[in-house]
Amino acid sequence: MKDPLIRAEGLSRIYGLGDAEVVGIHRVELIIGQGELVVLKGDSGSGKSTLLSLLAGLDLPTAGRLRVAGYDLGRIDSCSLTRFRRQVVGMVFQTFNLLPTLSVLENVCLPALLAGKSHPKTQAKALDLLKWLDLTHRVDHLPGQLSGGEMQRTAIARALINDPALILADEPTGNLDSRNGRAVIDLLVQLNRRWHRTVIIATHGSMADRFASVMIRLKDGTIADLLRIS
Repeated sequence: MKDPLIRAEGLSRIYGLGDAEVVGIHRVELIIGQGELVVLKGDSGSGKSTLLSLLAGLDLPTAGRLRVAGYDLGRIDSCSLTRFRRQVVGMVFQTFNLLPTLSVLENVCLPALLAGKSHPKTQAKALDLLKWLDLTHRVDHLPGQLSGGEMQRTAIARALINDPALILADEPTGNLDSRNGRAVIDLLVQLNRRWHRTVIIATHGSMADRFASVMIRLKDGTIADLLRIS
């Protein structure tokens, strides 16, 4: 049996706020296998974004253990953490987070170039991704010239440029109409089904529910429900 891609044991993130403490997540126990599609639910403040930030290596736990793709994120040096962020995880955000002064092609290429990959190979791969996402006609456009759906598809291409094992999508349909929202969910499902990426979608909506292999509901920083679907 393969090792799980994600293993969390007693995972906690507590934030200091003056003399008080604010619980992000508390003593979370979680195992996610390779190739799962996870739908993460919960009200605002339930801990969804905190958990995604920890899984992405954007934040570090204050207690417990977290291993993702063989990296111990509670005991990791800065060089290994940078390598993890660049090679293991692709992030898709509600607000797209595209650089406004770079073209679509440049935005997609940027993470690979920062990781030291060659420009010709990176550009060729980026163009292949943009063709798959029906954005070939937009490669030289700036983000401000795109529709919301086109910006999110560009963000998905950028998330894939380094061949990450794990795709984390934080409310990826939040700024989209229902048609573009369904298209983005369909793309994330394709990444899971066709390319065997592990995909975690944090969402208030229900469009991804029927595709999930794992459904998780967070409440007050803890896992209230976890359902594995055969």
